[in-house]
Amino acid sequence: MRLKVNNRLYDSGDEAPDRTLLAFLRNQCGLTGTKEGCASGDCGACTVMVHDERGEKPRSYTVNSCICPVESLRDQSVTTVEGLGGDGVHGELHPVQEAMVACDGSQCGFCTPGFVMSLAALHSETLERGMPEDPRRAVLDAISGNLCRCTGYRPIVEAGIRALNNPDFLTRNGTEPVSGAPLSGSMETPNEPCSFWQPGTEAELQRLLSANPEARLVAGGTDLMLEHTQLFRRLPKLIDLNRIESLRRIELGPEHIDIGAAVTYTEMETAFADIAPELVRMLERLGSRQIRNRGTIGGNIGNASPIADMPPFLLVMDAELVIRDARGNSRSEPLCEFYQDYKQTTLQPGEYIALVRIDRPRPGQWLRLHKLSKRYEDDITTVMGAFLWDAETGLRVAYGGMAAVPARAWRCEQVINYGGTAIPTLDDLTIERACAELNETFSPIGDVRASADYRRVMAASLFGRACRGLKSFASGEEPKEELHHHG
Repeated sequence: MRLKVNNRLYDSGDEAPDRTLLAFLRNQCGLTGTKEGCASGDCGACTVMVHDERGEKPRSYTVNSCICPVESLRDQSVTTVEGLGGDGVHGELHPVQEAMVACDGSQCGFCTPGFVMSLAALHSETLERGMPEDPRRAVLDAISGNLCRCTGYRPIVEAGIRALNNPDFLTRNGTEPVSGAPLSGSMETPNEPCSFWQPGTEAELQRLLSANPEARLVAGGTDLMLEHTQLFRRLPKLIDLNRIESLRRIELGPEHIDIGAAVTYTEMETAFADIAPELVRMLERLGSRQIRNRGTIGGNIGNASPIADMPPFLLVMDAELVIRDARGNSRSEPLCEFYQDYKQTTLQPGEYIALVRIDRPRPGQWLRLHKLSKRYEDDITTVMGAFLWDAETGLRVAYGGMAAVPARAWRCEQVINYGGTAIPTLDDLTIERACAELNETFSPIGDVRASADYRRVMAASLFGRACRGLKSFASGEEPKEELHHHG
Protein backbone atom coordinates (compact mmCIF):
# COMPACT_ATOMS: atom_id res chain seq x y z
CA MET A 1 0.00 0.00 0.00
CA ARG A 2 1.16 3.51 -0.83
CA LEU A 3 0.25 6.54 1.24
CA LYS A 4 1.18 10.16 0.70
CA VAL A 5 2.27 11.91 3.89
CA ASN A 6 3.22 15.60 3.84
CA ASN A 7 3.49 15.44 0.03
CA ARG A 8 5.89 12.51 0.13
CA LEU A 9 4.95 9.02 -1.02
CA TYR A 10 5.54 6.14 1.39
CA ASP A 11 5.18 2.41 0.84
CA SER A 12 3.82 0.54 3.83
CA GLY A 13 5.43 -2.69 2.66
CA ASP A 14 4.12 -5.87 4.23
CA GLU A 15 3.07 -4.41 7.56
CA ALA A 16 0.12 -6.00 9.32
CA PRO A 17 -3.17 -4.38 8.24
CA ASP A 18 -4.21 -3.86 11.86
CA ARG A 19 -1.26 -1.50 12.29
CA THR A 20 -2.32 2.00 13.28
CA LEU A 21 -1.63 5.14 11.32
CA LEU A 22 0.22 6.51 14.36
CA ALA A 23 2.64 3.58 14.40
CA PHE A 24 3.21 3.98 10.67
CA LEU A 25 3.91 7.72 10.98
CA ARG A 26 6.30 7.43 13.88
CA ASN A 27 8.10 4.18 13.09
CA GLN A 28 8.17 4.06 9.31
CA CYS A 29 8.00 7.72 8.32
CA GLY A 30 10.07 9.02 11.23
CA LEU A 31 7.47 11.72 11.92
CA THR A 32 7.48 11.90 15.70
CA GLY A 33 5.61 15.19 16.08
CA THR A 34 2.39 13.17 16.27
CA LYS A 35 2.18 11.84 19.84
CA GLU A 36 0.64 8.87 21.58
CA GLY A 37 -1.08 9.85 24.79
CA CYS A 38 -3.87 7.35 25.37
CA ALA A 39 -4.00 4.92 22.42
CA SER A 40 -7.79 5.04 22.67
CA GLY A 41 -8.89 8.17 20.80
CA ASP A 42 -9.56 10.19 23.95
CA CYS A 43 -6.77 12.76 24.31
CA GLY A 44 -6.23 14.00 20.75
CA ALA A 45 -2.42 14.17 20.94
CA CYS A 46 -2.26 11.94 17.85
CA THR A 47 -4.55 14.11 15.67
CA VAL A 48 -3.66 14.39 11.97
CA MET A 49 -5.52 15.57 8.87
CA VAL A 50 -6.60 13.16 6.15
CA HIS A 51 -7.32 14.38 2.62
CA ASP A 52 -9.68 12.31 0.51
CA GLU A 53 -9.82 13.37 -3.14
CA ARG A 54 -12.05 10.50 -4.23
CA GLY A 55 -15.49 11.28 -5.57
CA GLU A 56 -17.05 14.57 -6.60
CA LYS A 57 -16.52 16.33 -3.28
CA PRO A 58 -12.94 16.13 -1.97
CA ARG A 59 -12.77 16.57 1.77
CA SER A 60 -10.23 17.05 4.52
CA TYR A 61 -10.91 15.85 8.05
CA THR A 62 -9.16 15.07 11.33
CA VAL A 63 -8.68 11.59 12.75
CA ASN A 64 -7.17 10.02 15.84
CA SER A 65 -4.21 8.27 14.24
CA CYS A 66 -3.79 6.02 17.30
CA ILE A 67 -6.95 4.05 16.44
CA CYS A 68 -7.06 4.47 12.65
CA PRO A 69 -5.90 1.43 10.63
CA VAL A 70 -3.32 2.73 8.18
CA GLU A 71 -4.54 0.32 5.50
CA SER A 72 -7.95 2.02 5.49
CA LEU A 73 -6.41 5.20 4.04
CA ARG A 74 -5.39 3.86 0.65
CA ASP A 75 -5.43 6.52 -2.09
CA GLN A 76 -5.78 9.24 0.51
CA SER A 77 -3.10 11.54 1.87
CA VAL A 78 -2.15 12.68 5.33
CA THR A 79 -0.81 15.93 6.77
CA THR A 80 0.98 15.87 10.11
CA VAL A 81 2.20 18.79 12.18
CA GLU A 82 5.58 18.58 10.42
CA GLY A 83 4.00 19.24 7.02
CA LEU A 84 1.48 21.87 8.02
CA GLY A 85 3.42 25.08 7.35
CA GLY A 86 5.08 25.81 4.02
CA ASP A 87 7.61 23.26 2.79
CA GLY A 88 8.96 22.38 6.23
CA VAL A 89 12.38 23.78 5.30
CA HIS A 90 12.15 27.56 5.24
CA GLY A 91 10.40 27.96 8.56
CA GLU A 92 7.04 29.22 7.30
CA LEU A 93 4.35 28.73 9.91
CA HIS A 94 0.69 28.00 9.46
CA PRO A 95 -1.60 30.72 10.91
CA VAL A 96 -2.56 28.35 13.74
CA GLN A 97 1.09 27.79 14.62
CA GLU A 98 1.74 31.54 14.50
CA ALA A 99 -1.27 32.17 16.73
CA MET A 100 -0.22 29.50 19.24
CA VAL A 101 3.17 31.23 19.55
CA ALA A 102 1.66 34.70 19.84
CA CYS A 103 -0.92 33.63 22.44
CA ASP A 104 1.44 31.46 24.51
CA GLY A 105 -0.74 28.45 23.72
CA SER A 106 1.87 25.80 24.50
CA GLN A 107 3.20 24.82 27.92
CA CYS A 108 4.80 21.36 28.16
CA GLY A 109 4.15 20.93 24.43
CA PHE A 110 3.13 17.27 24.38
CA CYS A 111 -0.47 17.97 23.40
CA THR A 112 0.35 20.95 21.17
CA PRO A 113 0.65 19.09 17.82
CA GLY A 114 -2.82 17.63 18.27
CA PHE A 115 -4.37 20.99 19.13
CA VAL A 116 -2.61 22.58 16.16
CA MET A 117 -3.96 19.96 13.75
CA SER A 118 -7.53 20.25 15.07
CA LEU A 119 -7.44 24.03 14.76
CA ALA A 120 -5.78 23.85 11.34
CA ALA A 121 -8.64 21.68 10.10
CA LEU A 122 -11.12 24.29 11.36
CA HIS A 123 -9.05 27.01 9.66
CA SER A 124 -9.16 25.09 6.38
CA GLU A 125 -12.92 24.63 6.69
CA THR A 126 -13.32 28.36 7.34
CA LEU A 127 -11.40 29.18 4.16
CA GLU A 128 -13.86 27.03 2.20
CA ARG A 129 -17.14 27.95 3.91
CA GLY A 130 -16.53 31.34 5.46
CA MET A 131 -16.23 32.51 9.05
CA PRO A 132 -18.45 30.55 11.45
CA GLU A 133 -21.33 32.43 13.03
CA ASP A 134 -19.86 31.89 16.49
CA PRO A 135 -16.05 31.57 16.18
CA ARG A 136 -15.54 30.72 19.85
CA ARG A 137 -18.07 27.90 19.74
CA ALA A 138 -16.50 26.59 16.52
CA VAL A 139 -13.07 26.56 18.16
CA LEU A 140 -14.40 24.79 21.25
CA ASP A 141 -16.05 22.15 19.10
CA ALA A 142 -12.86 21.66 17.07
CA ILE A 143 -10.74 21.02 20.18
CA SER A 144 -13.35 19.15 22.23
CA GLY A 145 -11.37 15.96 21.67
CA ASN A 146 -8.00 17.44 22.63
CA LEU A 147 -6.90 17.38 26.26
CA CYS A 148 -4.30 19.72 27.77
CA ARG A 149 -3.01 18.44 31.08
CA CYS A 150 -1.37 21.81 31.77
CA THR A 151 -4.87 23.39 31.73
CA GLY A 152 -3.84 25.92 29.13
CA TYR A 153 -7.19 26.11 27.38
CA ARG A 154 -7.73 29.89 27.48
CA PRO A 155 -4.68 30.80 25.35
CA ILE A 156 -5.39 27.85 23.04
CA VAL A 157 -8.94 29.09 22.43
CA GLU A 158 -7.61 32.61 21.89
CA ALA A 159 -5.10 31.24 19.39
CA GLY A 160 -7.84 29.40 17.51
CA ILE A 161 -9.98 32.52 17.21
CA ARG A 162 -6.96 34.59 16.18
CA ALA A 163 -6.07 32.09 13.44
CA LEU A 164 -9.58 32.23 12.00
CA ASN A 165 -9.06 35.94 11.43
CA ASN A 166 -5.98 35.23 9.29
CA PRO A 167 -7.46 34.08 5.98
CA ASP A 168 -4.41 34.67 3.78
CA PHE A 169 -2.78 31.27 4.14
CA LEU A 170 -3.93 28.11 2.42
CA THR A 171 -1.69 25.07 2.53
CA ARG A 172 -2.24 22.35 0.01
CA ASN A 173 0.35 20.03 1.52
CA GLY A 174 -0.71 16.46 1.04
CA THR A 175 -4.04 17.22 -0.61
CA GLU A 176 -3.26 15.88 -4.10
CA PRO A 177 -4.36 12.33 -4.86
CA VAL A 178 -1.62 9.72 -4.93
CA SER A 179 -0.24 9.69 -8.47
CA GLY A 180 -0.76 6.44 -10.32
CA ALA A 181 -2.82 4.79 -7.59
CA PRO A 182 -6.31 3.46 -8.37
CA LEU A 183 -9.03 5.65 -6.92
CA SER A 184 -11.92 3.20 -6.86
CA GLY A 185 -12.72 -0.47 -6.75
CA SER A 186 -11.72 -3.14 -4.30
CA MET A 187 -8.28 -3.93 -2.94
CA GLU A 188 -6.73 -6.75 -0.99
CA THR A 189 -3.64 -6.83 1.18
CA PRO A 190 -2.69 -10.43 1.94
CA ASN A 191 -0.42 -10.58 4.92
CA GLU A 192 0.66 -13.15 7.45
CA PRO A 193 -0.86 -13.44 9.94
CA CYS A 194 -3.38 -10.80 8.78
CA SER A 195 -5.50 -10.11 5.71
CA PHE A 196 -7.15 -6.80 4.86
CA TRP A 197 -9.80 -6.29 2.21
CA GLN A 198 -11.56 -3.20 0.85
CA PRO A 199 -14.48 -4.39 -1.31
CA GLY A 200 -16.08 -1.88 -3.65
CA THR A 201 -19.59 -3.37 -3.68
CA GLU A 202 -21.88 -5.34 -1.41
CA ALA A 203 -21.61 -8.27 -3.81
CA GLU A 204 -17.84 -8.33 -3.22
CA LEU A 205 -18.40 -7.99 0.52
CA GLN A 206 -20.75 -10.96 0.46
CA ARG A 207 -18.22 -13.10 -1.41
CA LEU A 208 -15.55 -12.20 1.14
CA LEU A 209 -17.87 -13.02 4.05
CA SER A 210 -18.73 -16.35 2.46
CA ALA A 211 -15.05 -17.23 2.23
CA ASN A 212 -14.08 -15.62 5.55
CA PRO A 213 -17.07 -15.72 7.95
CA GLU A 214 -14.73 -15.06 10.89
CA ALA A 215 -13.47 -11.75 9.43
CA ARG A 216 -14.19 -8.58 11.41
CA LEU A 217 -15.90 -5.66 9.69
CA VAL A 218 -14.36 -2.22 10.14
CA ALA A 219 -15.53 1.19 9.01
CA GLY A 220 -14.37 3.82 11.50
CA GLY A 221 -12.60 1.46 13.87
CA THR A 222 -13.18 3.82 16.80
CA ASP A 223 -14.19 0.90 19.01
CA LEU A 224 -12.83 -2.17 17.25
CA MET A 225 -9.27 -0.85 17.19
CA LEU A 226 -9.28 -0.59 20.99
CA GLU A 227 -9.03 -4.37 21.05
CA HIS A 228 -5.68 -3.95 19.32
CA THR A 229 -4.35 -0.89 21.18
CA GLN A 230 -5.72 -1.59 24.67
CA LEU A 231 -6.04 -5.38 24.85
CA PHE A 232 -3.10 -6.10 22.49
CA ARG A 233 -5.13 -8.53 20.42
CA ARG A 234 -4.35 -9.19 16.79
CA LEU A 235 -7.12 -8.58 14.28
CA PRO A 236 -6.20 -11.30 11.78
CA LYS A 237 -8.85 -10.61 9.12
CA LEU A 238 -10.38 -7.20 8.48
CA ILE A 239 -12.90 -6.14 5.85
CA ASP A 240 -13.11 -2.36 5.39
CA LEU A 241 -16.54 -1.03 4.34
CA ASN A 242 -15.57 2.50 3.37
CA ARG A 243 -15.51 1.93 -0.40
CA ILE A 244 -19.03 0.49 -0.59
CA GLU A 245 -21.19 3.40 -1.71
CA SER A 246 -24.48 1.64 -0.94
CA LEU A 247 -23.46 1.53 2.74
CA ARG A 248 -22.43 5.19 2.77
CA ARG A 249 -25.64 6.82 1.58
CA ILE A 250 -28.36 8.70 3.42
CA GLU A 251 -31.67 8.68 1.55
CA LEU A 252 -34.17 11.25 2.81
CA GLY A 253 -37.56 10.02 1.66
CA PRO A 254 -40.91 11.72 2.34
CA GLU A 255 -41.90 9.05 4.90
CA HIS A 256 -38.68 7.28 5.84
CA ILE A 257 -34.95 7.92 6.11
CA ASP A 258 -32.50 5.18 5.18
CA ILE A 259 -29.04 5.53 6.72
CA GLY A 260 -26.26 3.30 5.40
CA ALA A 261 -24.37 1.40 8.08
CA ALA A 262 -21.05 3.05 7.11
CA VAL A 263 -22.39 6.62 7.35
CA THR A 264 -20.33 8.67 9.80
CA TYR A 265 -21.66 10.86 12.58
CA THR A 266 -20.28 13.93 10.80
CA GLU A 267 -22.29 13.02 7.70
CA MET A 268 -25.38 12.54 9.86
CA GLU A 269 -24.90 15.99 11.41
CA THR A 270 -25.12 17.55 7.97
CA ALA A 271 -28.11 15.49 6.85
CA PHE A 272 -30.15 16.02 10.06
CA ALA A 273 -29.26 19.65 10.77
CA ASP A 274 -32.69 20.94 9.74
CA ILE A 275 -34.96 17.97 10.37
CA ALA A 276 -33.65 16.76 13.75
CA PRO A 277 -31.53 19.44 15.45
CA GLU A 278 -31.84 17.67 18.81
CA LEU A 279 -30.05 14.66 17.32
CA VAL A 280 -27.28 16.93 16.07
CA ARG A 281 -26.88 18.37 19.57
CA MET A 282 -26.52 14.86 20.92
CA LEU A 283 -23.97 13.94 18.25
CA GLU A 284 -21.87 16.92 19.31
CA ARG A 285 -21.56 15.23 22.71
CA LEU A 286 -21.23 11.68 21.43
CA GLY A 287 -17.57 12.11 20.58
CA SER A 288 -14.94 14.56 19.46
CA ARG A 289 -14.79 15.81 15.91
CA GLN A 290 -12.06 13.25 15.24
CA ILE A 291 -14.32 10.44 16.47
CA ARG A 292 -17.35 11.74 14.58
CA ASN A 293 -15.33 11.90 11.37
CA ARG A 294 -14.64 8.15 11.55
CA GLY A 295 -17.30 6.56 13.77
CA THR A 296 -20.37 5.10 12.03
CA ILE A 297 -23.97 4.38 12.93
CA GLY A 298 -23.61 0.71 12.00
CA GLY A 299 -20.64 0.30 14.29
CA ASN A 300 -22.45 1.97 17.18
CA ILE A 301 -25.36 -0.44 16.79
CA GLY A 302 -23.43 -3.59 15.97
CA ASN A 303 -21.01 -3.14 18.86
CA ALA A 304 -23.99 -3.90 21.11
CA SER A 305 -22.73 -1.79 23.99
CA PRO A 306 -25.39 -1.01 26.61
CA ILE A 307 -24.03 2.55 26.82
CA ALA A 308 -23.88 3.30 23.07
CA ASP A 309 -25.35 6.73 22.36
CA MET A 310 -27.33 6.06 19.17
CA PRO A 311 -29.61 3.14 20.17
CA PRO A 312 -31.86 5.06 22.63
CA PHE A 313 -32.64 7.63 19.93
CA LEU A 314 -33.19 4.93 17.33
CA LEU A 315 -35.41 2.95 19.70
CA VAL A 316 -37.84 5.84 20.22
CA MET A 317 -37.82 6.36 16.44
CA ASP A 318 -38.97 2.71 16.01
CA ALA A 319 -35.90 2.01 13.89
CA GLU A 320 -35.63 -1.08 11.74
CA LEU A 321 -32.41 -2.70 10.60
CA VAL A 322 -31.94 -4.14 7.13
CA ILE A 323 -29.58 -7.10 7.58
CA ARG A 324 -27.97 -8.99 4.69
CA ASP A 325 -25.97 -12.19 4.58
CA ALA A 326 -23.18 -13.69 2.51
CA ARG A 327 -25.69 -15.12 0.01
CA GLY A 328 -27.29 -11.74 -0.63
CA ASN A 329 -30.47 -12.47 1.35
CA SER A 330 -32.05 -9.56 3.25
CA ARG A 331 -34.20 -9.42 6.34
CA SER A 332 -35.66 -6.57 8.36
CA GLU A 333 -35.62 -6.55 12.13
CA PRO A 334 -36.89 -3.98 14.62
CA LEU A 335 -34.01 -2.60 16.63
CA CYS A 336 -35.89 -3.41 19.84
CA GLU A 337 -35.56 -7.13 18.97
CA PHE A 338 -31.93 -6.97 17.80
CA TYR A 339 -30.24 -6.96 21.21
CA GLN A 340 -30.35 -10.30 23.03
CA ASP A 341 -28.03 -9.80 26.00
CA TYR A 342 -24.84 -8.00 26.90
CA LYS A 343 -22.79 -7.73 23.68
CA GLN A 344 -25.08 -10.28 22.02
CA THR A 345 -27.30 -9.63 18.98
CA THR A 346 -29.30 -11.64 16.47
CA LEU A 347 -26.55 -11.28 13.84
CA GLN A 348 -25.42 -14.64 12.54
CA PRO A 349 -21.99 -15.47 11.05
CA GLY A 350 -21.77 -13.97 7.58
CA GLU A 351 -24.46 -11.35 8.28
CA TYR A 352 -23.99 -7.60 8.41
CA ILE A 353 -26.08 -4.49 9.01
CA ALA A 354 -26.70 -2.81 5.65
CA LEU A 355 -28.84 0.14 6.67
CA VAL A 356 -30.97 1.67 9.40
CA ARG A 357 -34.49 2.86 8.56
CA ILE A 358 -36.39 5.38 10.67
CA ASP A 359 -39.57 7.36 10.17
CA ARG A 360 -38.83 10.84 8.96
CA PRO A 361 -39.26 13.33 11.84
CA ARG A 362 -42.51 15.24 11.44
CA PRO A 363 -43.45 18.81 12.35
CA GLY A 364 -45.08 18.91 15.77
CA GLN A 365 -43.04 16.07 17.24
CA TRP A 366 -41.14 16.71 20.45
CA LEU A 367 -37.75 15.02 20.92
CA ARG A 368 -35.26 15.27 23.74
CA LEU A 369 -32.03 13.31 24.22
CA HIS A 370 -30.51 13.66 27.67
CA LYS A 371 -27.04 12.27 28.29
CA LEU A 372 -25.34 11.99 31.65
CA SER A 373 -21.56 11.55 31.62
CA LYS A 374 -18.60 12.48 33.79
CA ARG A 375 -17.17 14.80 31.14
CA TYR A 376 -19.58 16.93 29.14
CA GLU A 377 -18.04 16.24 25.74
CA ASP A 378 -16.39 13.21 24.21
CA ASP A 379 -17.16 10.85 27.06
CA ILE A 380 -18.79 7.48 27.58
CA THR A 381 -22.41 7.60 28.67
CA THR A 382 -23.37 6.86 32.25
CA VAL A 383 -27.11 7.08 31.53
CA MET A 384 -28.75 8.13 28.26
CA GLY A 385 -32.46 8.87 28.02
CA ALA A 386 -34.40 9.39 24.79
CA PHE A 387 -37.90 10.87 24.86
CA LEU A 388 -40.19 11.34 21.84
CA TRP A 389 -43.78 12.57 21.90
CA ASP A 390 -45.95 12.29 18.82
CA ALA A 391 -49.66 13.02 18.51
CA GLU A 392 -50.24 9.60 16.90
CA THR A 393 -48.20 7.41 19.24
CA GLY A 394 -47.93 9.32 22.50
CA LEU A 395 -44.71 9.40 24.52
CA ARG A 396 -41.91 6.93 23.82
CA VAL A 397 -39.05 6.43 26.27
CA ALA A 398 -35.78 4.52 25.88
CA TYR A 399 -32.62 4.27 27.96
CA GLY A 400 -29.02 3.24 27.59
CA GLY A 401 -26.79 2.36 30.53
CA MET A 402 -29.69 0.96 32.56
CA ALA A 403 -29.45 -2.73 31.65
CA ALA A 404 -27.37 -5.21 29.69
CA VAL A 405 -28.86 -3.79 26.49
CA PRO A 406 -30.39 -0.46 25.42
CA ALA A 407 -34.16 -0.80 25.77
CA ARG A 408 -37.56 0.86 25.57
CA ALA A 409 -39.29 1.63 28.87
CA TRP A 410 -42.59 0.08 27.79
CA ARG A 411 -44.29 0.03 31.22
CA CYS A 412 -43.31 3.62 31.88
CA GLU A 413 -44.84 4.58 28.53
CA GLN A 414 -48.07 2.78 29.39
CA VAL A 415 -48.47 4.84 32.56
CA ILE A 416 -47.95 8.11 30.69
CA ASN A 417 -50.09 7.20 27.65
CA TYR A 418 -52.94 5.60 29.63
CA GLY A 419 -55.35 8.39 28.77
CA GLY A 420 -54.48 8.48 25.06
CA THR A 421 -51.76 9.86 22.83
CA ALA A 422 -52.50 13.55 23.38
CA ILE A 423 -49.92 15.47 25.40
CA PRO A 424 -50.50 14.15 28.95
CA THR A 425 -51.10 16.38 31.93
CA LEU A 426 -48.08 14.87 33.68
CA ASP A 427 -49.10 15.62 37.24
CA ASP A 428 -46.72 14.68 40.05
CA LEU A 429 -48.53 11.44 40.86
CA THR A 430 -48.37 10.24 37.24
CA ILE A 431 -44.66 11.04 37.03
CA GLU A 432 -44.06 9.23 40.33
CA ARG A 433 -45.89 6.14 39.07
CA ALA A 434 -43.95 6.21 35.79
CA CYS A 435 -40.65 6.45 37.67
CA ALA A 436 -41.67 3.48 39.79
CA GLU A 437 -42.12 1.50 36.58
CA LEU A 438 -38.62 2.54 35.51
CA ASN A 439 -37.26 0.96 38.66
CA GLU A 440 -39.23 -2.22 37.99
CA THR A 441 -38.16 -2.37 34.34
CA PHE A 442 -34.43 -1.83 34.60
CA SER A 443 -31.73 -3.54 36.62
CA PRO A 444 -28.62 -1.44 36.07
CA ILE A 445 -25.13 -2.71 36.79
CA GLY A 446 -22.72 -0.82 39.01
CA ASP A 447 -19.25 -0.16 37.60
CA VAL A 448 -16.38 2.32 37.88
CA ARG A 449 -18.52 5.07 36.36
CA ALA A 450 -21.60 4.78 38.53
CA SER A 451 -23.31 2.52 41.04
CA ALA A 452 -26.57 0.80 40.19
CA ASP A 453 -28.45 3.00 42.67
CA TYR A 454 -26.98 6.16 41.16
CA ARG A 455 -28.11 5.08 37.71
CA ARG A 456 -31.65 4.46 38.98
CA VAL A 457 -31.81 7.90 40.57
CA MET A 458 -30.41 9.58 37.46
CA ALA A 459 -32.79 7.75 35.12
CA ALA A 460 -35.71 9.10 37.16
CA SER A 461 -34.13 12.55 37.17
CA LEU A 462 -33.74 12.56 33.38
CA PHE A 463 -37.33 11.40 33.03
CA GLY A 464 -38.52 14.22 35.28
CA ARG A 465 -36.51 16.70 33.24
CA ALA A 466 -38.12 15.39 30.07
CA CYS A 467 -41.60 15.66 31.57
CA ARG A 468 -40.98 19.28 32.54
CA GLY A 469 -39.82 19.98 29.02
CA LEU A 470 -42.87 18.31 27.50
CA LYS A 471 -45.22 20.30 29.73
CA SER A 472 -43.49 23.50 28.69
CA PHE A 473 -43.74 22.42 25.04
CA ALA A 474 -47.47 21.85 25.48
CA SER A 475 -47.89 25.35 26.89
CA GLY A 476 -45.74 26.90 24.18
CA GLU A 477 -43.20 28.13 26.71
CA GLU A 478 -40.35 25.66 26.27
CA PRO A 479 -37.03 27.49 26.06
CA LYS A 480 -34.71 26.55 23.24
CA GLU A 481 -31.99 24.21 24.50
CA GLU A 482 -28.48 25.06 23.37
CA LEU A 483 -25.27 23.09 23.52
CA HIS A 484 -23.16 24.47 26.34
CA HIS A 485 -19.42 24.04 26.23
CA HIS A 486 -17.20 24.17 29.27
CA GLY A 487 -13.79 25.76 29.13
